[in-house]
Amino acid sequence: MERSLDDVIKNNLSGNELKEFNRIYYGRTEHCELKIKNSTKDAGVKYNFDVLGFSFIASKEQLREPRILRLGLVQHSIVLSTDKPINQQRQAIFNKIERIIEAAASEEVKVLCLQETWSMPFFLCTRERKRWADFAESPDDGPSTKFLSKLAKRFEIIIISPILENEDGVWWNTAVVINEQGNYVGKHRKNHLPSVGSFNETTYYAPGNTNHPVFDTKYGKIAVNICYGRHHALNWLMFALNGAEIVFNPSATISEFGESFWGIEARNAAIANGYVTAPNGLRTPGLPKNRDGLLIVEVDLNQCRQVKDQWGFHMTSRLDLYADNLQKVVEN
Repeated sequence: MERSLDDVIKNNLSGNELKEFNRIYYGRTEHCELKIKNSTKDAGVKYNFDVLGFSFIASKEQLREPRILRLGLVQHSIVLSTDKPINQQRQAIFNKIERIIEAAASEEVKVLCLQETWSMPFFLCTRERKRWADFAESPDDGPSTKFLSKLAKRFEIIIISPILENEDGVWWNTAVVINEQGNYVGKHRKNHLPSVGSFNETTYYAPGNTNHPVFDTKYGKIAVNICYGRHHALNWLMFALNGAEIVFNPSATISEFGESFWGIEARNAAIANGYVTAPNGLRTPGLPKNRDGLLIVEVDLNQCRQVKDQWGFHMTSRLDLYADNLQKVVEN
């Protein structure tokens, strides 16, 4: 079994050495692990997925009540081989995801994000288009949205559903937001498409045209920076300027495609922009790369403003200087 770096470190360091590594690598000496229910652990064993849980703690304030919220991240493999009928492939993934969402709900997760194009195989490496056409769907009433809407309403959770969207024959890499009542709230289309060597996602779909939307939900202000968009600092910045408190980065990728800087980018973006992907630079251990899993993080959204107040990055940002230069570059 391929082990994660987190497991390698945990199994080979102990005592003060482990604490010092944790302080440097994760930003704190202890992981603040959540206590996972035995029933959730049993479900993970029965259905073969891992469950990890951690918390980020904000300072107690005099005038604001804590805004405690549990977030869930899901990763999973496909179930059936890609030569099976598409409806069967999709339904098999639905069945798997339903069990994981049930586990997340039992742990009081209120906002859950699935991986990029979660309801289909990882097709981007095939350079084929026609073969995957029937997986593309409508964001507001397609099969994925209809399936997840029932679960969102049943458990009163918000679900981020990244899909392959089909709009009148044009494909988009899209994240759909479904609220706790099971209603379609809106979508964000992937802004930045990779073109690295012979790999070019414009073969499949168009660059996004939804700008940088932030969804004001019952549980917080949410944005979605899809996969390759994490490499663009201004993409993160615009979500923050538009008021995001939580920014998800759903991805479907391979380790050769920039694994060495995935975590660095996310932490830098969180520190600079002050929303919860660990706004003070802390991070949790991750799930094993080759296993289905659910990662739960308990946060206090008050930490967003606390970090902004401490470091003053927005106050000192001098956006007017950058706006002038960016306008000149765009015009030229």
